[in-house]
Amino acid sequence: MAKDGPNWDGLLKWSIAHSDGTQGPRNLSEEDRRWFMEAMQSQTVDVIKRMKEITLVMQTPEQVLESQGVTPQDIEDMLDELQEHVESIDMANDLHSIGGLVPLLGYLKNSHANIRAKAAEVLTTIVQNNPRSQQLVMEANGLEPLLSNFSSDPDVSARTKALGAISSLIQHNKPGITAFRLANGYAALRDALGSESVRFQRKALNLIQYLLRENSSDCNVVSELGFPRIMMHLASSEDADVREAALRGLLELANDKSDGNTGRLVEEDEKLKQLLEERIKGISEMSPEDLGAAREERLLVDSLWNTCYNESSSLREKGLLFLPGEDAPPPDVASEHFEPPLRAWAANPAANTNASTEKKETPLLLGLGPPSGVTNNQGTSNGEANAN
Repeated sequence: MAKDGPNWDGLLKWSIAHSDGTQGPRNLSEEDRRWFMEAMQSQTVDVIKRMKEITLVMQTPEQVLESQGVTPQDIEDMLDELQEHVESIDMANDLHSIGGLVPLLGYLKNSHANIRAKAAEVLTTIVQNNPRSQQLVMEANGLEPLLSNFSSDPDVSARTKALGAISSLIQHNKPGITAFRLANGYAALRDALGSESVRFQRKALNLIQYLLRENSSDCNVVSELGFPRIMMHLASSEDADVREAALRGLLELANDKSDGNTGRLVEEDEKLKQLLEERIKGISEMSPEDLGAAREERLLVDSLWNTCYNESSSLREKGLLFLPGEDAPPPDVASEHFEPPLRAWAANPAANTNASTEKKETPLLLGLGPPSGVTNNQGTSNGEANAN
C-alpha cells in the first residue's frame, strides 16, 4: 500500500546535466529551481497523513475490507509501512493521538496469525525504550491481549512476537513488570521454555534473566516454579544461544543469596555440577573455530562454577578460558541482551547518575528482597559478576 519510491533516475539525470564536475556551483534559473522543487515535493511522503490513512483502514471492519478486495497480505504490507513510520519516537507517540493505537491493538485478535504476529512486531517498535508509548499502551490495556497471545496463541510465531512486544513494553517500566507478575507471567514463561522453538526459548530466557536482575526477590518465585531444573536442561541445548541464555539465568540464581547465603541452586547441586562438567567436556572437545565462537559460554561456565564452588573451573587449568589473542579484558557476559541501541537513553536517562544510589523497591506480593548488606562473592571481573 506504500507509494512508489522517488524517481531517482530522473533527479540524477537532471543533476548530471547541470554539472560536469569541473566547475563550481552556479545559480539556477527560476524554471530549473521550480522544476527541482516540484520533483522533490512530489516524492515527499506526508507521514502523519499516511498514518491517518492507515488508521482508517485499521478501523474498518474486516468483512468490509474483504468486500473491497483487501487481502490479509495487503494488511501485512500496510503494517510493514506503519512500522517504518513509528521507528521515530515522535511518530510512535503520535499514533495514539491520531487514533491508531487502539485499532492496532485490535489486530492482536485478528483471525489471521500473520497479522497478529505483525501487529505485535509493530507494537514492539512503538514501545521500545519509549516511556510515553509504554504508558499509552498500558493505559489502553494493551498488555492483556499480548499476554493472551504469548501464553495461548496456536501459532508459535505469533506467540514469539507477542513475547517480544511484552519484553519491550515492560523494560524500564515498573508498573508493566508488576502487571506482568500479577498476571501469572512467570508461569507463561515456564511454558515457553518447553517449546520446541529455540527462538521462543531464547526470548523467554532473556526476559527471565532481565526480570531477575531487576527484582532479585523474584528468584524465589522462579525457584518454586521449577525454573532451575528447566534451565539446566536447556543449558545442554544444541543451540549455542539457548545454552548461553540458560547459563545466564542459572548464574543469576546462583548469585542470589537472600535465602541465607546458600544460593538458589543448592537443592540442585549434584545435577548442576554434572551439567557444568559436561559443558566443560563439550567445550574441551570443540574445534578451534567453535571454541573461539563459544567465548561467552566459556566465561559463563567458569563464572557459574566459581560462584557455586568458590574456585575456578578446570577450563582455566586447561587453558581454555582465555585463548591466545584473548588477553584483553573479557567482555561483559552480563550485558543486557534486549537493550536495543535505539532509544536506550530515552528509556532510562537517569540510570547512569542514579545507579549507585537508587534503592530498588520490593516487588508487590512476591516477598522480601535481598538484605542490603549482601555482596557478590564471585571471584571474577565486574563484567562476569553481572552476567546477563
